[in-house]
Amino acid sequence: METKPESYFGVHFMVDGYNAPKAALKDEQAFREMLTTLPKKMGMYALSEPLVMEVGPNNKKDPGGLSGFVLIAESHISFHTFPDRGFVTIDVYTCQDELATDMFLEEFRAIFKFQNADTHLVRRGTSYPTVDIDT
Repeated sequence: METKPESYFGVHFMVDGYNAPKAALKDEQAFREMLTTLPKKMGMYALSEPLVMEVGPNNKKDPGGLSGFVLIAESHISFHTFPDRGFVTIDVYTCQDELATDMFLEEFRAIFKFQNADTHLVRRGTSYPTVDIDT
């Protein structure tokens, strides 16, 4: 039996922040607090304690920084900072059909202090089945 999707599985919000102060991209305590409070503030439910780790240089393109992650019931929130480049990448992936992207962007701008950003919102699971499949 073939099933047609009625909607999509969720959304993936991606932010690339530029021209951030080096000190703001090294604030491990602020990042931990953000990953602790942001899920609840945005109507999501954390399933794990936040993880924030310093990552050393990987190659010429990646001079190192801090990476963080929190597992949420709806999926995850993660980031990677590159203080020497004034750059941060941020992902929010959720199975919810909608996401308050303006609110997330405002929160991220306040924490990471980037001056400008590229944002992308991608629908995920556009062929997600609406019923269980028989195997």
